[in-house]
Amino acid sequence: MRKHTERKLMNGIAGSLAALAIVAAALIGPAQAETLLQRGTYLMRSIVACGNCHTPKGPKGDIPGMELAGMAPLEKIPAFTANAANITQDKATGIGTWTDAQIITAIREGRRPNGKIIGPPMPIGLYRGLSDRDVKAIVAYLRTVKPIKNVIPASVYNIPLPPAYGPPVKNVPNVPESDKLAYGAYLAGPAGHCIECHSPMGERGPDIQNNLGAGGFEFHGPWGISVSANITPTGLKDRTDAQIKKMITTGLRPDGSPMMPPMGFAYYANIKDRDLDAIIAYLRSLPAK
Repeated sequence: MRKHTERKLMNGIAGSLAALAIVAAALIGPAQAETLLQRGTYLMRSIVACGNCHTPKGPKGDIPGMELAGMAPLEKIPAFTANAANITQDKATGIGTWTDAQIITAIREGRRPNGKIIGPPMPIGLYRGLSDRDVKAIVAYLRTVKPIKNVIPASVYNIPLPPAYGPPVKNVPNVPESDKLAYGAYLAGPAGHCIECHSPMGERGPDIQNNLGAGGFEFHGPWGISVSANITPTGLKDRTDAQIKKMITTGLRPDGSPMMPPMGFAYYANIKDRDLDAIIAYLRSLPAK
């Protein structure tokens, strides 16, 4: 009788514990899922790195207290003088009056609320591939940026801008992180636009179609002129994965010599190791150029 009572008691305890585990899973599970703001914070402070262009720079990098307040000039060449807009929440000089949908349209379609087209070097062609969740995550982060009153002049283009970069972007699904090559292509493409900066200039911009990742793109800035490197297997053949990671995250070559801007090393230092692995796997899969 005693054994039967003990067995019944233990079964009751086990059942209660199982029920509690189910309840705990239901309560804890969603809380552990990455929120839009968490995802946006990671993207903006690492691979997407909007601040690399939209935060004014001083001798030591980003000017403190001026996050995303704009930079003028960003790039000045015969084709255009590009100024990076103020994308803080300031209502007079930033994007504080824009709706979420308007911000997303500006990012993925290159069109401001007033209908004007955003020109280069904003990589709209690649940003059209940003997933719905990631572009919403970026907006969630932008909403947290403090408003800074900073007037940035409009960019001046001596080349015609397209009337549109394509039809309206509708639904763009997430790229599964479990698919290493596909996710690496997404990070190096729509998210980080590495492949645009590292492809040589063609008649209509970086020649992604024929010379993807072959390097040779010139950047004109306060530092002088820098030329992007070949990041296909041809350019990476003598580099180990560890060396490539160090170059991306520190801006130092294996011999210790520093690489030049505009690579956003201060941001890329925050890229997760798993994401770096995916990017490198993708770069090694490119056609050698």
